[in-house]
Amino acid sequence: MKVAILITDGFEQVEMTEPREALDAAGAETSIVSPKQDRVRAWKFTEWGDEYPVDVPIEGARPEDFDALLLPGGVINPDNLRMDENAIAFAQAFLDAGKPVASICHGPWTLIETGKVRGRRMTSWPSLQTDLENAGVDWHDQEAVVDGNLVTSRKPDDIPAFNRAMIELLRSHASQPASLG
Repeated sequence: MKVAILITDGFEQVEMTEPREALDAAGAETSIVSPKQDRVRAWKFTEWGDEYPVDVPIEGARPEDFDALLLPGGVINPDNLRMDENAIAFAQAFLDAGKPVASICHGPWTLIETGKVRGRRMTSWPSLQTDLENAGVDWHDQEAVVDGNLVTSRKPDDIPAFNRAMIELLRSHASQPASLG
């Protein structure tokens, strides 16, 4: 199973690295997709974090080349992604196709812009509750919320529950029995 990780500068480092490690350990192939061309820089709680190479620039990214999408949070990252037409179209393609989408913390901001979350059950960082409810979401204050092909989570402390729910969702959508164990 191929998983796109859609990020730009300012993603919360642990919200990308820990889910990516869980995906890799489960046998998925992960790729960083970004509006940035070469490298993206993480945010590490209160300061800038590490840099990571971009595998696929968003301009050349094709949703049909991936089986699932991971949207890490951080404030800066999804605030910039939701203003990028290519990023929104990329995320929307996964929702339209019914492919698994996993989003944590502020990541759902990007999903709101797709116009495809009305009527869904979701969670997020608490400050996004009103934004999500205004977009027609049934918001829940839980570690991880699964609704069909969508799994969302609130914060870094919830990453273990998020990872379990994400891997289970991907396994249930795997096209090949050997994919993801």
